[in-house]
Amino acid sequence: MKIVDRFLSYTKFDTQSAEDSQTVPSTPKQLIFAKYLKEELESEGLADVEMDEMGYIYATLKANTKKSIPTIGFISHYDTSTDCSGANIKARIVKNYDGGDIVLSEGIVSSPKKFPELLDHRGEDLIVTDGTTLLGADDKAGIAEIVQAMCYLRDHDEIKHGDIRIAFNPDEEIGMGAHHFDVEKFGCEWAYTMDGGDIGDLEYENFNAAGVKVYIKGVSVHTGYAKGKMVNASRLACEFNSHIPETDIPETTEGYQGFYHLLGIESHTEGAKLSYLIRDHDREKFEDRKQFIEKIAQEMNQKYGEGTVRVELKDQYYNMKEKIDPNMHVIDIVLKAMQLAGVTPKVEPIRGGTDGAQLSFRGLPCPNIFAGGVNFHGPYEFVSVQVMEKAVEVITHICEITAAYND
Repeated sequence: MKIVDRFLSYTKFDTQSAEDSQTVPSTPKQLIFAKYLKEELESEGLADVEMDEMGYIYATLKANTKKSIPTIGFISHYDTSTDCSGANIKARIVKNYDGGDIVLSEGIVSSPKKFPELLDHRGEDLIVTDGTTLLGADDKAGIAEIVQAMCYLRDHDEIKHGDIRIAFNPDEEIGMGAHHFDVEKFGCEWAYTMDGGDIGDLEYENFNAAGVKVYIKGVSVHTGYAKGKMVNASRLACEFNSHIPETDIPETTEGYQGFYHLLGIESHTEGAKLSYLIRDHDREKFEDRKQFIEKIAQEMNQKYGEGTVRVELKDQYYNMKEKIDPNMHVIDIVLKAMQLAGVTPKVEPIRGGTDGAQLSFRGLPCPNIFAGGVNFHGPYEFVSVQVMEKAVEVITHICEITAAYND
């Protein structure tokens, strides 16, 4: 099967996750695709194929040499974003893209004027949507690439490799993908998520992340008789947020710059709740940001009375660089693999997080490699067939290079 056909078959399944769900996976429709994928892996001859009750799929391409070789793994997620519908995706291929506008459907145009990254793919075959759904290259392109690479290695016994483990999981898009991942069962010395963006992307730095809830206690009194008595929690919520520097919000930051992001405010006179994200690549600055939030609360309590403002801080994940730096061979192998595949590496920090970040802190170093999708999470998402083919090459080279790791 060609990688195009494999990927297109995956897009026919709606696997959108749901943030407000209490089940694992968060939507039952993800399990429908998971069962299909499990059966596909079995039909392709992979070993140790299993799927647990939560939809986590594990499989092995067995070693074809008796050499002592580290067991490595490749991971992708099959859920799609909550930001845009993933139902009834009508994918089509734009052959030999000429650099002009792509009419997705009547009145919906993907133009390089708005999406200049299209111009990087002139002459390539682009898989696009009809403009009413996302495509799901994030991260079904990654799944297709991993499966295709395993099939290639299966059919080319001259390429020596050790045991290669693969895994596919639900609920990455809602931050839960790694929560139930069985690192011990996976049994790898290191692994790679195929969940990056355009060709050459290699990411092993991500944000340190925390979630913040700020609770403000007010006092409600008839407005006509409120002087000296009322404490308006809605107004105090505005005051709290006014302490956040405008230089430290998502709208004004880039690269390695961290931020505070106000997710939402729920308020009335008697009480208010503010929800924030705190993000920073630097661990020390990350800790400083959390302390800054606590300091605002302390100052407002001094002003309005103890217990007026209460803060709940919860760390979500940390920068995987902390765990990758002592294992830089994991990165060196990818760089060499990209060189062999004729791919120019683009090593950049992730202004977000990945399943790999959480897995790295659970003892599985796990940087992120490009899967090829562009304009994720929306109707203008596309992926280049040629970039997916390059990703397959990179995976196979990683396996081949790793075979010589102990030489």
